[in-house]
Amino acid sequence: MNSRGPLRSLSSPGSLSSEDCIRNSDLYHLEEYLFSKVGPKFLESGRLSAFDFFCIVIWKANRAKSKIAKRLLEHDGRRGRDLDAIVGELSAALYKAVEKKERLRILIQDWAFRLPMASAILTVLWSEEFTVYDVRVCDALDGHHSLENKSNIDVIWSGYEEFMNDVERHAPAGLSLRDKDRCLWGKSFREQLHADIDAWRLSGG
Repeated sequence: MNSRGPLRSLSSPGSLSSEDCIRNSDLYHLEEYLFSKVGPKFLESGRLSAFDFFCIVIWKANRAKSKIAKRLLEHDGRRGRDLDAIVGELSAALYKAVEKKERLRILIQDWAFRLPMASAILTVLWSEEFTVYDVRVCDALDGHHSLENKSNIDVIWSGYEEFMNDVERHAPAGLSLRDKDRCLWGKSFREQLHADIDAWRLSGG
C-alpha cells in the first residue's frame, strides 16, 4: 500500500472560487494562520490534520518537511496508514496529556522530534504555555545553546523551563509569551544582519 497517496493535481487559476481564494490567502501569512486557526481548532477537536501539522513544520523549518514525513511513515511500520491517520494519533496523544512535560516527552521520546521542532508544535497548540526553542532566541539570551543536544527528558525539560523563564525575564513586561519570543528573535535577526552588512562592507573595501 502506498501510504503517500497520489500527487494532487493543480487546478488552473481560472477555476478558483472566491472561497478558494480566501482559504489560500490565509496561508500567505502562515504564522497568523497557525495561531488564529490551527491552534484554536486543535483545542476544540483534539486532532490535527496532516496539512495543518506540516504547516507547523514548514513554519519552523521548511527544509525538514520531507525528512519528518519519512520519519512518521517509518514510525507507523507495517500498518501502512496515511499521514492524516498518523498525525491524528500523534495529536490525539498530545491532547490527552495534561502535564506540559508529558506533552514534550511524547514528541521527543515517542516520536523522535528534536527540541526546536517539538517546542514549535507545542507553541502553536498551546501558545500561552510554550515558546519556540530557537537558536536566534538563544543568541539574544546569550545562553541555552547546548540544550538541543541533550537526550534525557528530565534534563531537557529542566533546561527548557529555564529557557522559558529567561524569555519571560528578558523581554518587556506586559507582552504575551508569543510576543516576547518574537521580540527576542527580532533582536537577534537585527544584530546579525547589521553584523553581516558591516562584514560585507569591509570585505569590499
